[in-house]
Amino acid sequence: MGKDSIKQIANNKKARFDYFIEETYEAGIALAGTEVKSLRMGKCSIRESFVRVDNGEVLIYGMHISPYEKGNIFNKDPLRVRKLLLHKSEIRKLCGKISQQGYTIVPLRMYFKGSLVKVEIGLARGKKLYDKRQDIAKKDQRREAEKQFKVKNLY
Repeated sequence: MGKDSIKQIANNKKARFDYFIEETYEAGIALAGTEVKSLRMGKCSIRESFVRVDNGEVLIYGMHISPYEKGNIFNKDPLRVRKLLLHKSEIRKLCGKISQQGYTIVPLRMYFKGSLVKVEIGLARGKKLYDKRQDIAKKDQRREAEKQFKVKNLY
């Protein structure tokens, strides 16, 4: 694995469906050794997780990292709160944005960048039901167009 090779661990597709993502940030994450080994095996879920800023620290809640099978006493709680590592200026910027009504921070994906574990977080604004319907309609139109294109190319 090279220095900037990226290997995806987990993806949060639901976040892009439920929110408009306005900005994205790359954050490091403070983990224990057995958690990293479990991540290398791909045993992680960020679907139910969310991010909060408390006392100038960015914390991720609800991220599930399965216990490492060979970790015995060194295993940590799978749902423990973990600290995200960002620059102070980025944290201040996020605090200013989420103080506005309707903004939140959601984890989008988790990946290895070289040997480091990174989390991509997004500053998000919630979608209304009609926005979600528009997204579904666009996907259906694109799927139909691809289907028509495929049928035309067969003959």
